[in-house]
Amino acid sequence: MPSQGGQDQTLRAIQEENQRLRRAVDELSILNDLSRAIGASLNTQEIIQTIVRRSLRAINAEQGVITLVEEQSVHSMKTLVRTMVSSTGHEEYHLSEAILGWMHINKKPLVINSPKTDDRFHGVRWDESIRSLLAVPLMVKSEVHGVLTLYNKRDGHPFSDDDQRLLAIIAAQSAQVVENARLYEKERAFVKMQEEVRLAARIQQELLPKVSPSIAGYTIAGRTIPAQEVGGDYFDFIPIDEDRLAICLGDVSGKGLPASLLMANLQATLRGQTGPANPPKSCLERANHLLFASTSPEKFATLFYAILDTKDHRLCYTNAGHDRPFLLSSAPQSRRLQTGGIPLGMMDAATFEEESLGLSAGDTVVMYSDGVSEAMNPDEEMFGEERIADVISSHRNASPSELIDHIVAAVKSFVSNHPQTDDITIVALSRTSE
Repeated sequence: MPSQGGQDQTLRAIQEENQRLRRAVDELSILNDLSRAIGASLNTQEIIQTIVRRSLRAINAEQGVITLVEEQSVHSMKTLVRTMVSSTGHEEYHLSEAILGWMHINKKPLVINSPKTDDRFHGVRWDESIRSLLAVPLMVKSEVHGVLTLYNKRDGHPFSDDDQRLLAIIAAQSAQVVENARLYEKERAFVKMQEEVRLAARIQQELLPKVSPSIAGYTIAGRTIPAQEVGGDYFDFIPIDEDRLAICLGDVSGKGLPASLLMANLQATLRGQTGPANPPKSCLERANHLLFASTSPEKFATLFYAILDTKDHRLCYTNAGHDRPFLLSSAPQSRRLQTGGIPLGMMDAATFEEESLGLSAGDTVVMYSDGVSEAMNPDEEMFGEERIADVISSHRNASPSELIDHIVAAVKSFVSNHPQTDDITIVALSRTSE
């Protein structure tokens, strides 16, 4: 018959085993409930809130936070999302960059039961009310994608090994779910952005002339090829009266959606300023003032603006820092239209000069954006103005539409398979008869 001491030892062993089994059952119940709760959602914030709340209840802590991060370099991590759950009356804590850095390097659970005396974080300033913390990494494919941190046990005790083990299991079970939800939301945001860009591109196309105006004795054509779905180049034909037509070709700073918005602003401004009593110089000076007042300092636009008088056969123009158009006449060599000023939106009190030139039968004016002259081939050599002049001279008898075709074809042949990096816009005007 076993002695009393042996019976007591056996009883204690049975009690310890029962406690271990009860704890294992409780942990399995916690993990099972958590799995069902987070598996039914694809909303990152909802999932994170659920994980933190269930972790607080399981570990009996005062406050919890999940910090999602993305790796920037070997020694740095960028915080993307921080979700905090706190018991009533507790100030919100913020995860130290030192903890993030430690987690990035070590990729394992971290227990700090005496923050002020922990030699691993000497020099870190802790909030006075932080008595202890337990942090575990959210690992996806061996990389840290986030950190789950709990602060202060409610009973005042330090975090135990069992706490650390349970929270590590929660983090391991939750990491991929959180990452999947985040990727799903990124995909949804990307699809939404693509749809918005397509809508912006359609709107932008509606702002450009759908057909070239029909002008007795003249032929005119314009075309733009954006480098992205939406662009910052702009051309327009604005009727003033039966004998006059305003012709614009501009290039706003930047690319994509921001540039397209500034382009629409510029178009609206110019249409508002173009009128019978406003010569090119006056129109650009007023447009410059409005653009300067309504845009940030780094935004500007170059613009060639001209008014064609079909009665007197004169082109009155000014140029706000734009590529100088070519004038092709009976002379062997084309010449450049020089007169103008600085880009729009750079200085509030900018002034512009204008010039009026006569157009004879056979004269052609070619306007273009720097997407033509600065188009690059695989060797990073630019197409350049000389090649533009050569194409124009080689096709001096072509119609404006055909001339644009030749220029675009020459640019595409030159750049070969090098990607288009800037918008390409060309407008050509020819006087066809006396």
